[in-house]
Amino acid sequence: MHANERTANLLGATALAVADLALAGLTRAAGTSASGAAALVVLSTAPRLSVTELGRRVGLSQSAAARMVDSLEAAELVRRRTGAGREVAVELTPGGREAGSRLLTARSKPLHDLVSVLDPDERDVLAGLLAKLLTRLYAEVGSAELLCRLCDRAGCTSGAVCPVGQAERDRMA
Repeated sequence: MHANERTANLLGATALAVADLALAGLTRAAGTSASGAAALVVLSTAPRLSVTELGRRVGLSQSAAARMVDSLEAAELVRRRTGAGREVAVELTPGGREAGSRLLTARSKPLHDLVSVLDPDERDVLAGLLAKLLTRLYAEVGSAELLCRLCDRAGCTSGAVCPVGQAERDRMA
């Protein structure tokens, strides 16, 4: 197997396994779907989004987003509020804020455990490589909100610049 093919294959296997680890903890922590979990995380940093905008940020059509919000509302994690004109805004309930916090904790634990096998220098190298890959992924996806829908934003920007946010700012410049 060619070195580039092997690297791509290793990345694919790692990406899938990491996603499985992170998503399993998320869905258990909130008792909701992966898109519902993403919606709670998004609403924790961007309160009172329309159903359509929330759907866009978590990668759902308007009708799928409406069904997801129905489910989250039935679980008393979000509530709808009338906005300007016909717009309906979605906001977290106190239980939704608590669930969002549990989600980020559940997401971070397996990821912290995984990178703990690396020494500090290796973690720094990995962080640089991941930043480079995320910048490239932003060029492909074109939406920081969608790409970072499950991010712990404070964890990403504490003492550093978010590579996805920087890629978006660079694109807008």
